[in-house]
Amino acid sequence: MGIVAIALALGTFMQVLDGTIANVSLPTIAGSLGVSADQGTWVITSFAVANGVTVPLTGWLMMRFGVVKTFVFSVFAFSVASFLCGIAWDLNSLIFFRILQGGVSGPMIPGSQALLIAIFPPHKRGTALSIWSMTTLAAPVLGPLLGGYISDNYHWSWIFLINVPVGIACGVISWRYMASRETPTMKLPIDTFGLILLAFWVFSLQTMLDLGKDRDWFNNSTIIVLTVCAVVGFIAWVIWELTEKHPAVDLSLFKSRNFALGTLALCLGYALLFANNLLLPLWLQTQMGYTATWAGLVAAPSGLVAVIITPIIGRFKIDARILASVAFLSYAGSFFMRSWYTPDASFFVLMFPLLLQGVAMATFFVPLITILLDGVSPQKLPSASGISNFARITAGSFAASLITTYWDRRAALHQARLTEVGTDYSPVYRGAVDQLQQLGASPLQATGAILRQITGQAYLLSSLELFWLCGWIAIVLLGVVWLTRKPAPADHGPMAE
Repeated sequence: MGIVAIALALGTFMQVLDGTIANVSLPTIAGSLGVSADQGTWVITSFAVANGVTVPLTGWLMMRFGVVKTFVFSVFAFSVASFLCGIAWDLNSLIFFRILQGGVSGPMIPGSQALLIAIFPPHKRGTALSIWSMTTLAAPVLGPLLGGYISDNYHWSWIFLINVPVGIACGVISWRYMASRETPTMKLPIDTFGLILLAFWVFSLQTMLDLGKDRDWFNNSTIIVLTVCAVVGFIAWVIWELTEKHPAVDLSLFKSRNFALGTLALCLGYALLFANNLLLPLWLQTQMGYTATWAGLVAAPSGLVAVIITPIIGRFKIDARILASVAFLSYAGSFFMRSWYTPDASFFVLMFPLLLQGVAMATFFVPLITILLDGVSPQKLPSASGISNFARITAGSFAASLITTYWDRRAALHQARLTEVGTDYSPVYRGAVDQLQQLGASPLQATGAILRQITGQAYLLSSLELFWLCGWIAIVLLGVVWLTRKPAPADHGPMAE
């Protein structure tokens, strides 16, 4: 069973890794394809949205075709999609293949966990799930490091191509040893129209968020149309799901206070994590002169700390709200520490807040999942897990669009304010130009050097503001956690994170 457990863990590892490995490689990918870093964020958000939309389908697929077949097909399809991402020839083709990759990967995490529970006896399931959970935390460690190393030393396509042999091995081993353990199947109705509406409004909203910053937001007719589509689509989807006999998403679960507030805290907390994991490497590479490898080394300690302390945290049998509070306090502390970054911050100064973020990651997922699943009947557990995962993944993709939008907009505002002193009549500006000319720079070179400094300062100020804002949002979410009831001890393992 050991080799099967490793194969199942690798399936989870690949899926989580692919959600993080592209973060530090984004500037390299964008430069290679001849697009801006802002446009390149579609490489990340397209995967997240497609993955989020297909997660609610996971329960239906497993009941209809069996857990083993669904998982193995998902792994093989993910390998094919990874290969296509690796041979993409422009941004549009890469985004299309990333959508395909995200779409087929929906069943990988819940499928691997379900099979892991099936092959281990009850008294060993806790240990098996702990090991399984550590793979989801190890991926954020290796993601930035591996993505940075590949981007600096090889072609960026290898961040996707490395999935192919791993995926094939995982699929072959899983099918060989697990085919005889296939779960019973049954024909179930599928809410096709509900899924179409779901994909419609999520795609409209995500596209509006991604294009808005380049098209002057609501002064552009395309953005207005997309906003109307998102709002109308969302309202129609809610009405349909509430009246459908077999809904794709069981919205009645939100009648539970713990499920509603737990899902809210999980989504917004994950959005903060996802947004900052994207913003920090982007700022380091575009403004601080860091290579992708060194940007990955700055980000890696958070995952490393999480891997080390997760088994220790798992031994604590205390109120899940206390552990969730530790997570949000750690997030807040990490973000507030980043809001004090300076232009000459050393590697260790940049890295130190990420150590505290690692504590947050170790105490974030399981306690909040325990809270939101409290009181949910066993029959509705797959649906509840699917909804929370869909909401979490979608919130992360929205956060990626919003953080890059406001990063650029606030930087533009700060740059405008800083350049107000950059006139021939300003003694500060003239003094800086004269000093650079004395060092051998031409007037044009001196002006360019000053402009680069102003741009760097503008993006630094924008980053500090966003870090500070994220810190306060984490504090607010601490209050949301304590609006929930104390969850009863669970007799089942936490669903897939």
